[in-house]
Amino acid sequence: MLVFLISVLRALIELLGLCLLGQGVLYLIAGRHRDKNAIYQFFALITHRPQQLTARFLPRNTPPALSSAILLLLLFASWIALAWLRKSL
Repeated sequence: MLVFLISVLRALIELLGLCLLGQGVLYLIAGRHRDKNAIYQFFALITHRPQQLTARFLPRNTPPALSSAILLLLLFASWIALAWLRKSL
């Protein structure tokens, strides 16, 4: 049961990380018209809360792009840690 819960958590982290990457790619492709893109809005909806939580622990004048990059690194680190935990069980 614990292995299943770890797998579910890893899957959610993967989903969030891929949404962040997709949002970044659409940011580069669509440019200033990104807010009109439905897929970008969907990714922004999914990633908004985790980005807020990450920004809360950073200084106030931190750029949003840096906050997103730090969130992506935190997600990757937790994904690796969960993989290691799953492997050790």
